[in-house]
This record gives sequence, structure tokens and C-alpha cells, in this order.
Amino acid sequence: MSYINSVLGPIDSADLGFTLMHEHVLVAASGLSKSYPDLLGPDREARAIATLKRAKAQGIDTLLDATTFDLGRDPELLQTVAAGAGINLINVTGWWLDVPRFMLGVGANQMADEFIRDLNEGFRGTTVKAGMLKCAADAEGVTPALETMARAVARAHVQTGVPIMVHSYPAGQVARRQIEIFREEGVDLTRVKIDHSNDTTDIEYLEWILAQGCFLGLDRYPGRLVSPHSRTVTLKRLMDLGYGERLCPSHDCICLHIHNEQADGSIPPEHDFMRSNPDQYLYMHRHVIPELMAMGATDADIHMLFVDNPRRLFEGR
Repeated sequence: MSYINSVLGPIDSADLGFTLMHEHVLVAASGLSKSYPDLLGPDREARAIATLKRAKAQGIDTLLDATTFDLGRDPELLQTVAAGAGINLINVTGWWLDVPRFMLGVGANQMADEFIRDLNEGFRGTTVKAGMLKCAADAEGVTPALETMARAVARAHVQTGVPIMVHSYPAGQVARRQIEIFREEGVDLTRVKIDHSNDTTDIEYLEWILAQGCFLGLDRYPGRLVSPHSRTVTLKRLMDLGYGERLCPSHDCICLHIHNEQADGSIPPEHDFMRSNPDQYLYMHRHVIPELMAMGATDADIHMLFVDNPRRLFEGR
């Protein structure tokens, strides 16, 4: 048992319930939801609450909201949505990919201090505390700026014991370098989740990550590049190989995003990510879990993936 900061206050890890470990209520530019909220479409809060209420009604108890500052984090919005939908939302601190040039001289210790404040005191000007750490690298690899953020997250983890989620790029096997950095910084790799790992079907690479002690976030559904079916085949194969206790399936779904103007000047009622996944947070229930069950997974397996594993990652066991 351990306590985790949700956006509405601490919750017991035993009360997480069915948990999706990589989702987003909002993704935008930093500050956009305050300065230019109409770009996110009408009735933003009501739409998000309705969407999460549907998820809650189908048995989803907790969402890990992976939206960092540079992805447009809006703590007050998350509080309103969590309260309105009756669902647990756990937000992250750390950094995604957008490091502006005026921050290129900021050091890892400086950022570690900021991330620790987010965890222990709350995001500035709010009562919302982060419940997880996040860093990222993508196709360009771990650039110097992203290495600074990775080391800052690692140092915040070492000082607080809070687990880390990692945006990675499996096609380039970028986690090899990310994990190397974590080792140098003294991170407990059993408290690390390497995300977007189902953007590949390379079992050998995924087994290497698991052999380091990490969890895998198989969190892009329906996704691109790799078909949803192949993603589920990879998930089931890893379960059959004995790694089921360190797998966390999820969607990387985005509820609120910019509604882009069309060529004719019209603004569509739905953003692009919504059109690519109209099931939103229920894609797992409607498609993935039934397919897993058809492949031979049991109710106990589903409980392990969505209830036991998130709790195990947070509790460090």
C-alpha cells in the first residue's frame, strides 16, 4: 500500500481499480487552454466530463494523465473534470519533447528541484500535486536538451521514490540510451515504464527492456504504423513468455485538442485524434480485451494487466 497524488488529493494505491496508465485529457501548447481556449472547441469541460463519465460507467476507475507542462498541462481543468466525472486522474511532472531555446542552459539539478516541488508542494498557484514523473525522447534520439530533462527526472525519482514513465521510440531502440542514463543516475529500473512499446513488434528488443527490470507501456491503440491486431498479438505473446506482470496496456487517447480549420474555412466539431479513435478510452474494452480473451487470456489476466500491474508499479513491488 502507498499513497499517490491524484488531482483531487492523495489516494491509496489499493483503490486505483481498473487503470489506464497513459492517457490525456488535454493536449495543446503550454498555456493555450487559458489564453486561447476557443481553439479547443466549444463546451470543453462538459465534453471532457461526459467522455470520462462514459469511461467510468464501463468500469474504468483511474487514468494516468501524461500531459506535461510543454504538452499544455492545465491542473484546474483536470480537477474540474475528475470531480465532474467521478474518476481518479493522476497527472505527471517532467518534460515531453518541446524544450524551448531559452531553456537550453537550464541544468538537470535546477529542473529536478522544480519537478520535486510539483510532487511535494503542487503545481505553482494550485493545490494539485503530480503523482508520477515523465521524460521523453523520439526519432531524433536523446538530444542534449532531452538528456538534461531525463537526468532531472532521474534525480527527482532518486530523491522521492516516485516512478517514471518514459516516452520512447522503439523503432530506433531509443530506450537503450534512456535506460543507460537512468543507470548512471541510480534509478530503480523496476519503477520505470517504457511507453509506446507497442509501436514495434520486435519481441527481442522488448524482452531486452524487460530484462533490465522495467515495465512496458503498450499504450498506443489503435495507433499507427503497427496494426491494432499486431499490437494485441505482441501483447499476448509477451504474456505467454511470462512477462504479464510488467505490462501496462493503454491508448494514449486525447480528449481535448485543437480543432483545425479546414480548407473551406469550416471548423469541424471533432479534432483529428477523435476521428482516428472514436471509441476514445473505451477502445480497450470494446476491441482489445475481447481479442485478448479470444486468444486465450483469462479474467485473471485482465485483472493483472489493468489492476495489479499499475498498483505494482506505484508500490514498487
